[in-house]
Amino acid sequence: MEVKGIITAMITPFDENQGINTKATKQLVNKLIHSGVSGLFILGTNGEFHLLTNDEKIAFAKIVIDEVNKRVPVYVGTGGNSTSEVMELSKKMEALGADALSVITPYFLVPSQSEIIQHYKAIAEAVRIPIVLYNIPKNTGINLEPETVRELAKIKNIIAIKDSSGKIENIEKYIQITKDEDFSVLSGSDSLILSALKIGAAGAIAATSNLITELDVSIYENFLKGDMEKAEKAQQDIEILRTVLKLGTVPSILKKAVQMSGIPVGSARLPVAEVKEETVKKIQEMLDYYKL
Repeated sequence: MEVKGIITAMITPFDENQGINTKATKQLVNKLIHSGVSGLFILGTNGEFHLLTNDEKIAFAKIVIDEVNKRVPVYVGTGGNSTSEVMELSKKMEALGADALSVITPYFLVPSQSEIIQHYKAIAEAVRIPIVLYNIPKNTGINLEPETVRELAKIKNIIAIKDSSGKIENIEKYIQITKDEDFSVLSGSDSLILSALKIGAAGAIAATSNLITELDVSIYENFLKGDMEKAEKAQQDIEILRTVLKLGTVPSILKKAVQMSGIPVGSARLPVAEVKEETVKKIQEMLDYYKL
């Protein structure tokens, strides 16, 4: 399985009672696929995986996998702190028909790099489908070191890494150290999509593509065509949204923006608060800029 292009780090739509909104989920899935994304990455940070029960995760994954119906790959987040729990959830997602799994490093505790290797090896052995490593040190307190990634890239079904460190040097080290393996490096930082592509990344897992889907996809497509001017312009254009996203806790602003653009995805779950009224005005200005 080749991991490449713009893959949406999809938000999880909720109804007014904060339960999963099936109708809005299907609406969002179809909007993203019609806008040209190369895959859907569900139950990640912007998907509020840390606020969902395992039963909810399974129910949500089933809705997405069934609606996608093999049109694009679905990457399902199964990461957690307990190796055995991650293995159990990963097996269930494999049985549901997930194309691949995304597994974040354990968080809260800080395991050593050798403990992390053992954690991922055990998960990789528990399933047959591919695994994408997920590095987001500012949230987890751990950076997946390049040597660790080299070791893990040798495992047959560990096929890629999403790097949300925000550091282009990190992405570059991963690319260099895994160049002899069948392994993809993806930017998880939307500000670095084009910079990462230029140094050999295979694409990006981008939360901004929930809203400005065509714009994100155009960075990748123009890069492939060699039209760097258009790719640069699109990359710079993302910043309008990214500036507004900083005005609230993830994923409150993004969900509000998608909601205001016409898909009723609901609010983020507590403890993330509702978006303030003055921020709503800034979101509206941003939507007007993108003509959404």
